[in-house]
Amino acid sequence: MARRGRVLVAKVGLDGHDRGAKVVARALRDAGFEVVYSGLHQTPAQVVSAAVQEDADVVGVSILSGAHMTLVPEIIRLLREQGADDVAVVVGGIVPDDDRAALAGMGVAAVFPPGTQLESLSSAIGDLCARRAAAQG
Repeated sequence: MARRGRVLVAKVGLDGHDRGAKVVARALRDAGFEVVYSGLHQTPAQVVSAAVQEDADVVGVSILSGAHMTLVPEIIRLLREQGADDVAVVVGGIVPDDDRAALAGMGVAAVFPPGTQLESLSSAIGDLCARRAAAQG
């Protein structure tokens, strides 16, 4: 039996609003994913360490503070440095359209703005988990 997709939902930096992250974590659990929630005020290094330790397929960064253009590229850099560049990174929260394109260029697999339907988020996460599983053989 194939393992369920594993998702790390991360709150990075000084952003103290985690209701959305908790709603997403619960929805993903209800959809059958294994979910690890990082808690508030994590550093990029802590997020990457948890992702590697938990063998996450996807890191979901929930951010409302506007620091996404600083914190998310650092997470991507550290994942690559740790040899975990096959872990997909997605971002949820308030991200301006111009920044979405820039994040995609850095390797972010998807950006989920407020109001994203949980079913479409779960479907997209499932696709990313399946891609990683297929690549691992």
